Amino acid sequence: MRSRFRTLAPVTVLFTLLALLLPTGAVATAATATPGPLPVVTPRPQQMSRIGADVHVPSRVRLVISDGVDRPTRDLVTSVLRRAGASRIQDGPGAKLTVTVGRVADPRVARALRAAGGRVPGGPLPAEGYALAAGRGSVALAGADSDGTYYAAQTLRQLVSGHRTIASVSVTDHPLMALRGVIEGFYGSPWTHAERMDQLAFYGDVKMNTYIYAPKDDPYHREKWREPYPAAKLAELGELVRQATDHHVRFTFAVSPGNSICYSDPADLAALEAKLDAVYDLGVRSFSMPLDDISYTRWNCESDRATYGDPSSEAAAKAQSDLLNTVQKTFLDERADTRPLQMVPTEYGDVTETPYKRVLRERLDSRVEVMWTGTDVVPPRITVADAERAATVWGRKVFVWDNYPVNDYGQAEGRLLLAPYDAREPGLHRQLSGLVLNPMNQAAASKVALFGGADFAWNDTGYDATRTWEAAARHLAGDGPGAHPGRTDGTVRSLLAFFDTQHLAPTFGAEPWQPQAPELAARLDRFHTAWEAGHERAALRELRPYARLLAAAPERIRAGVADRGFVADCAPWLDALSLWGRAFERTLDALGARLDGHEAQAARWFAEAAADARRAGEIRTIPGETRPEGPVRIADGVLDTFITEAAEGA
Repeated sequence: MRSRFRTLAPVTVLFTLLALLLPTGAVATAATATPGPLPVVTPRPQQMSRIGADVHVPSRVRLVISDGVDRPTRDLVTSVLRRAGASRIQDGPGAKLTVTVGRVADPRVARALRAAGGRVPGGPLPAEGYALAAGRGSVALAGADSDGTYYAAQTLRQLVSGHRTIASVSVTDHPLMALRGVIEGFYGSPWTHAERMDQLAFYGDVKMNTYIYAPKDDPYHREKWREPYPAAKLAELGELVRQATDHHVRFTFAVSPGNSICYSDPADLAALEAKLDAVYDLGVRSFSMPLDDISYTRWNCESDRATYGDPSSEAAAKAQSDLLNTVQKTFLDERADTRPLQMVPTEYGDVTETPYKRVLRERLDSRVEVMWTGTDVVPPRITVADAERAATVWGRKVFVWDNYPVNDYGQAEGRLLLAPYDAREPGLHRQLSGLVLNPMNQAAASKVALFGGADFAWNDTGYDATRTWEAAARHLAGDGPGAHPGRTDGTVRSLLAFFDTQHLAPTFGAEPWQPQAPELAARLDRFHTAWEAGHERAALRELRPYARLLAAAPERIRAGVADRGFVADCAPWLDALSLWGRAFERTLDALGARLDGHEAQAARWFAEAAADARRAGEIRTIPGETRPEGPVRIADGVLDTFITEAAEGA
């Protein structure tokens, strides 16, 4: 057995899952309570400091709303105060706590900010920025603009540190990237309408401001781009636009005509403008034209050959730039309140100078945002130097389309990608115009990585992947006012252990850019070290609690996670983890029995573990949900190897 176990290589520990953060803030019931630690706010603010004891929230609160505060912000502040314990919210005097909400340029709001112990910025706040203070019996939220005021309210939501308690802090904050969000750009089953509605609300929670509607398998987005949306689908899009607006998210409509468009045909241009006009009438003001995953070595009509010459990458760039410039100048410039056009080039995943890139760089309207996936389709990292080179070849700052946690390719078969958002270099905000993540078909499960993407895009210089990963687990568990700390902490531990079994992040090559199950691998490495040193019983004793945690995690997650979409998305993986966890426990039982000389019992338990592992391996992804489909993977290469080698080496 010892010789077999020596074949398992030690694994570097990337994250310590169970070093959980304490609940944010101190549980206080009076303004005289001792100040607690700084609360965990996601995205991490640029500046946040304690200014005193936590603020008590009485039953009656005065809410002062300044001019320019929209209904969603007012509603959010009201709901936060009610969750904190306020039962009567009024606009007149007589309450022991006053909450003031408005623009920082409003003198009344600035005075309230100072009175609460905050600091009025010396210069203008950047767009979407805000200042917040809670102290001295008052709270003030001061935004640079409507978005900033809304984001101040989202921070206030996270400052409620217990029943009737708001953490007493001063915050000055703003995003470092102008565009932050998600592109629904994967292949396979598109998200449902309900999933999109939930996602848009979530983006507001984490201060993302961009959602790009670009599902590859929506036929009216790509293959049937000339055809108008059916009335029912158009009504759904209108509801999504309104939901996005309510959560301060910019709904960006994408149409991808590259597979069949005739660039020189006025009828095709008219069909394209009609498609865009229909959603402009719904309230869409931001548009994207992806020209990815198409061939530029053939034309779709003979008139393009006559106009641009024989097919080539250079000729394609000329045709594409003409199309994009026309849309920018004759459609967007002629309509009110529109944003610059976004596009995805056909060469989107490298920084190599080519004739295609040169033509687009020279001919494309300078306002058009160019999207870029990094140095590969699924890059193992994105550095500042990479982004600088991309800016050089495209002639502008690029807008990153990050293909994580998307799982629509062969190397991701059977996987949820639940590792934290990582390997993106701090300082990228200086070289990028923005960052969007391409998620999984599993919408709710994607929130684990999206939490990190939101935090990084807001404040990449202060980003901590592990901190945000844990915050994502707390969000899914429903941590907040009214939550039972003991139950929530147990759910969070179970979620983090489950995330670890889905930690592998593949690329298009053989080597992943994040390893599988680093926490479990580290524990197994310690087990082998102790076993080889002759401390077999101590090794078993140390490993058993984690085996129990994994075995119990599925039931704890099903019972404790507030986001029921997450539970539904993960159902096959939770089913498989139940079996793998039981096989893990049985393997340890068998090793213990062998140490005690009970050979027959050890053999039975090894056989039970093998049977559970076989059953787990037969569980498949949800039919029709993911492309590609296949057997689900649970800590593969780590847990299965341990169970097999333990039986073989015993």
